[in-house]
Amino acid sequence: MHVLALVCTLKPSPAKSSSDLITSQLLELFAQHEVTGEAVRVVDHDVRPGVEADMGDGDEWPQLRRKIADADILLVATPTWVGHMSSVAQRVLERLDAELSETDDEGRPAMFGKVAVAAAVGNEDGAHKIIADLFQALNDTGFSIPAQGGTYWNGEAMQGGDYNDLDETPEAVASTNATLVRNAVHLARLLAKDQYPAS
Repeated sequence: MHVLALVCTLKPSPAKSSSDLITSQLLELFAQHEVTGEAVRVVDHDVRPGVEADMGDGDEWPQLRRKIADADILLVATPTWVGHMSSVAQRVLERLDAELSETDDEGRPAMFGKVAVAAAVGNEDGAHKIIADLFQALNDTGFSIPAQGGTYWNGEAMQGGDYNDLDETPEAVASTNATLVRNAVHLARLLAKDQYPAS
């Protein structure tokens, strides 16, 4: 099994990123379940605006799309900006819209059988709405969402500070991270053995 993490920070590599930190923590947990993982910082790639699988002229989404197609689990990690997911995460959802018209050999949407999970971090409110919006879009695209498949950290309102400034991961976040990974792996293994019915 393989998990692809799309890190939707606004900060290009190698800048420190809270979204990148929570992603690395989750990938370490996936590895404990014998699931290989890869993180891609989307902002490091030229992902053009649009809703097609390939927007041409140097668009790098097709490379990321192939990685998504090869993965069993997709993790989308995003910071919170003015109460919303980052514009990078929104663009990922817009580009995934093209998958609605893609099907496998038996007529199922191409993303059927794949699991999606989400992580949101920020020093302001918004994580619940962000995860809800991510899950609605990912489910519409065909991904399956495991029980408690979202994790987040919000800093104290109006105080500043980031997830990557913490000395240690809060116990509630660590526990939620572990549940997300455990349930995602369980669901992905079930779907690998017994895919959704053909259309």
